[in-house]
Amino acid sequence: MLTDAQLLEAAERFGTPLYVYDASVIDRQVARVQEAFAGARVFYAMKANPNLTLLSRLRAQGIGFEVVSLGEFERARRVGAGGDEILVNGPAKTEQEYALGSELGATFIVDRASELDLLPSGAKLLVRVNPGLEVHTHSHLATGEAAAKFGVRLEETVAVIERARALGLSVRGLHLHIGSAITEPGDFGLAFARVAELAAQTGPLEVLDCGGGWGLDADLHGIAQVAREAASAFGAQLWVEPGRFLVAQAGTLLTRVVGQKSTARDFLLLDAGMSELMRPMLYGARHPVRALWEGEARSVDLAGPACESGDLLGRDLALPEYRPGALLAIEEAGAYGASMSSNYLTRPRPAEALFEAGEWRLVRRRQRLEELWEHELPED
Repeated sequence: MLTDAQLLEAAERFGTPLYVYDASVIDRQVARVQEAFAGARVFYAMKANPNLTLLSRLRAQGIGFEVVSLGEFERARRVGAGGDEILVNGPAKTEQEYALGSELGATFIVDRASELDLLPSGAKLLVRVNPGLEVHTHSHLATGEAAAKFGVRLEETVAVIERARALGLSVRGLHLHIGSAITEPGDFGLAFARVAELAAQTGPLEVLDCGGGWGLDADLHGIAQVAREAASAFGAQLWVEPGRFLVAQAGTLLTRVVGQKSTARDFLLLDAGMSELMRPMLYGARHPVRALWEGEARSVDLAGPACESGDLLGRDLALPEYRPGALLAIEEAGAYGASMSSNYLTRPRPAEALFEAGEWRLVRRRQRLEELWEHELPED
């Protein structure tokens, strides 16, 4: 964990709001996954955090990439990935994405039967299965429920595989991903078991991709065991796609307290809000918060600058009495923090810095105000 002194140094050097990452935590999480899922191929779900410095670090450790847009394709290519190192996912792929994925020799994750007609002959694919399973997570994060927009229904999977083969496509295996921030091990076991039941109809397959979505305190070895059992039913190699698990705990959002206010509740007013960290408003996510100053604690909410009542980065937190210029560290923000940040309210996106070998270095500069309107076309 980065010390208070290290965080204060980063804030002084680079300003706030600021995302900071601890390289050693990323390395630790990669090692945990590679140890628990020994023998499996690991692909990073790039949407969690696509910073090129982080991507280069992951690729150097043998990690591939799951991409869902042309921009993510290009990021993968910029760090040298190609071919079998790239999985192409998403329920609404574009013609350009099919073309680029085919050119690179990537593997496509087919999300619906009609998608087969859009793939070039010989394309490699996994069929994404929707197991129709309710899981213990926020409804916005549940992707394996029967009503979710993702995947092929369990009972239609074999027919999709047969049609893909008839079209001359290379069916490598199956894919499933039931959601994110899931901590109940039984959710994974039940989902993997439902898919394994298809083995009697599909016969041997090359790959079973069991996705990711593991909560930060998940039992990796327990999940790996049931995933391997499912893969063995098909005689398949196991693939996994962690995103948040690899980078969330490495990242911290640093924000200054700019004031305080009391209504029926007490607030600390911050220079960061929903435009910098969307997860609390979008998912009701709760992040650990560390105060980098001392004082008698009281219960407060953390309010951002937006004119939305939901622009709160924390609720009912015991924090010290307000001090001008005080610094807060909002932790577990390395995933879906910077990647979801926006220019709402014409706010520049924050800088990002990496701590490695005792030194800070900037890995994304703060956006300049003039960049926010440089592509607009006002009347002369």
